[in-house]
Amino acid sequence: MRLDKYLKVSRLIKRRTVANEVTSQGRIFINDKVAKPSSTVKEGDKLRLEYYNKTVIALITKVPTGNVSVQEAKDLYEIIRETAKNNEE
Repeated sequence: MRLDKYLKVSRLIKRRTVANEVTSQGRIFINDKVAKPSSTVKEGDKLRLEYYNKTVIALITKVPTGNVSVQEAKDLYEIIRETAKNNEE
């Protein structure tokens, strides 16, 4: 499955256009490599998302074949770490 579609289906990012934009800006990494929106994701991949003043690291546990319900979306990944960036000067 394409990365931008996976981010939308898993609800890590709510809209595919936003997922596409964030990925195009080089703020999404698959296994510590900068990813493109069209990059393919598979089970076991580690995602790092840097957006909205936070960093989320998630492990892909399942790749669906299509859209899933809200309850099923939470089973598609496991959050390893989530940190907020501090805006202090």
